[in-house]
Amino acid sequence: MLSFLFSLIFLIPLCFLNFWWLINSFLFFLCLSFFFVFPYFFCWGNLSYFLGCDYISYGLIFLSFWICSLMLLASESVFRSSYFSEFFLFMILFLMIMLFCSFGSVDLFSFYLFFEGSLVPTLFLILGWGYQPERLQAGIYLILYTLFASLPLLIGVIGIYNSSGLLCFFFLFDPCLSSVFFYFCMVFAFLVSIPLFLVHLWLPKAHVEAPISGSMILAGVLLKLGGYGLIRVMVFLVNFSFNLNFFWISISLLGGFLVSLVCLRQTDLKSLVAYSSVAHMGIVVCGIMTVNYWGFCGSYVLMIAHGLCSSGLFCLVNIVYERTGSRSLLVNSGLMCLMPSMSMWWFLLSSCNMAAPPSLNLLGEVVLFSSLISWSWLTMLMLGGLSFFGAAYTLYMYSYSQHGSFYSGIYSCSMFYVREFLLVFLHWFPLNLFILFSDVVSFWL
Repeated sequence: MLSFLFSLIFLIPLCFLNFWWLINSFLFFLCLSFFFVFPYFFCWGNLSYFLGCDYISYGLIFLSFWICSLMLLASESVFRSSYFSEFFLFMILFLMIMLFCSFGSVDLFSFYLFFEGSLVPTLFLILGWGYQPERLQAGIYLILYTLFASLPLLIGVIGIYNSSGLLCFFFLFDPCLSSVFFYFCMVFAFLVSIPLFLVHLWLPKAHVEAPISGSMILAGVLLKLGGYGLIRVMVFLVNFSFNLNFFWISISLLGGFLVSLVCLRQTDLKSLVAYSSVAHMGIVVCGIMTVNYWGFCGSYVLMIAHGLCSSGLFCLVNIVYERTGSRSLLVNSGLMCLMPSMSMWWFLLSSCNMAAPPSLNLLGEVVLFSSLISWSWLTMLMLGGLSFFGAAYTLYMYSYSQHGSFYSGIYSCSMFYVREFLLVFLHWFPLNLFILFSDVVSFWL
């Protein structure tokens, strides 16, 4: 693991020489190299001084490498306009190092440290390369929500160390602390990061104001830090959580249903995809909170699937925005006439977003629905609504943007670059390929 970390660190000097495509190619090479260190056994492996990986962290580190490589591919306009491209490259690499150390940490305190550290480059991406004047407010929302929720987590980590003297994930099975306050401290920061309904307002704001790279990393990886942290802490909160987890499941199901209704009235394409992320991650929270094997497996699969699918949709929205100068559905209707070559990719990624076969989203949702219905058959009512309205707002987005008459103010539109086709293909292809390896993602525990 340290070899990958030092490879990323030694790429930093190349940032200030503006070797954009060299760094992009090297990130893809690191992604390929990491593919061959797959842990074929059911415990921690590739251990180094403070890093290691098991099945859960392996998939999320691989996703981080993949999304960060595609971020540079999507942000070519920064390089073309020379808009502080050296500092932009540095931010991407710094963020990748933080994510790599977060998912690879083998103790709770270093995970907390890098979990918070990943917010700093994200804030710089939103403030430095965001599009709208409200990006300062979006950055403040992001920092206030996450930092306010993370202080109780630090108190919980210190409490665990004082009571047991250990913070390694391998040994944390039954800490001496067992109170409602301790449980709340350990889970609240991750619930805000996912984000849970009622504490989700920072996410649509950050997505709308962020550049394409910020939206891709937010949807693709940063939300998964919350799910990963919940999976880690639920292992040693399992004896105490059965009486309290129904509260989070109820909020997530009701919130996902309400957010799906909110998606149906969005006119901003980016805002619609951002709110759909809240609905999908709400189901992930439910799966983890059931604290059973199927729930953990389904949450893990859906996190990987959502990271690829949501990031791909943000890329499509950005491609349209670069042509028309607007993200509004009222302006961007009838795109099939203007951009016929991209309509197929809109259809393919929209069908993945509504969990159509053979996407990985389907596998994740089937496993999660089975887990939740076995936990309580009453969840069927909300799950049916979530599934139906998830398909409804995705069809609304696709049909309204692709069909109908196009806006009369648009008089010309350029064709697509090979780079953009490659970008969308590299989101869609692994999303549908990995369902062939469903045994790997279903037997990681």
